[in-house]
Amino acid sequence: MLPLPVSHPQQRFFYDKVAIRDGRILSALRSRARITNLGLLLLFSLAFFSLMLNVNVWIDTTPGLPKSILSTLSGDTTAENIDHLIVVPGHAIWNGASAENRLNESLWTLEPYQRNSGRIQAFYQHIAHASKLSLQDKHSLVVFSGGQTRRETTTTEAESYMRLAMQANLLPHDFIRATTENYALDSHQNLLFSIARFHEYTGAYPVRITVVGYEMKRKRFADLHRVAVRWAEHRFEYIGIDSDDLQENDIAQEGEMKTYMETSNDMYHCHSQLLQKRKNRNHHRRYHPYHTSSPELSELIEWCPVEGSMLYNGMLPWIE
Repeated sequence: MLPLPVSHPQQRFFYDKVAIRDGRILSALRSRARITNLGLLLLFSLAFFSLMLNVNVWIDTTPGLPKSILSTLSGDTTAENIDHLIVVPGHAIWNGASAENRLNESLWTLEPYQRNSGRIQAFYQHIAHASKLSLQDKHSLVVFSGGQTRRETTTTEAESYMRLAMQANLLPHDFIRATTENYALDSHQNLLFSIARFHEYTGAYPVRITVVGYEMKRKRFADLHRVAVRWAEHRFEYIGIDSDDLQENDIAQEGEMKTYMETSNDMYHCHSQLLQKRKNRNHHRRYHPYHTSSPELSELIEWCPVEGSMLYNGMLPWIE
């Protein structure tokens, strides 16, 4: 059966009804609405609740420390007044139990070139001098820095240095202004990761930095590593202490000159030989937590320009 033509009376009646209904809808949509104060309050409350819910979701998904970690951190107010970072770069691992035997090479995990050289005496002097500085400055935090760099042991350089400081009574056993940085694999990371560890420990970044290490490494730390992290020269101090063996110092200086030149061409140690050194020292496949605990430093930590001497130019917490 064919449909009725539009001109048929029944069809005209149908379209008239539709037109009337549509007209009422349009009229209703165009008319001024009435809303009570209660209704307005309910709508506003619903919108506010939705906004806060979305904000909470955003906060929970923002990178940072999870609540399960934050809940375990004590709020020691002593750390609030600390602004001076004292860094002790590690060079070996002490395995002893008594400080009386600190110069016994058999109790140290050493590289072949470090043996029979008088270097462990210099290591101890670094520890002792940094400890003395920290005791003198109540606003300081001494950070012993160095990772698990030896295959023979899972102890870190930093842990062994701090343990020796305690065993030798250089620091009180309940001294809270000393800690370890357990992931650095080279001198650049000794400085950068110690800054990150300072922030992890105190909740703030240091105002000034003192590094206690080899005199022969002064130029590398002051002219290259400091510049690489864009730390102001007037807020940086380097205290150099070498071995008493002058012949050994001359030999070590030759190696330092080579490393200095390599670093000047690869400021962030992420290319060629300097990167390979990191790999060779990371026997236990450890990696640091500073992307989480110091997220402001993530870009600097990852900075690896094709042109190795190009400095990081992004934002940093200590740049005024």
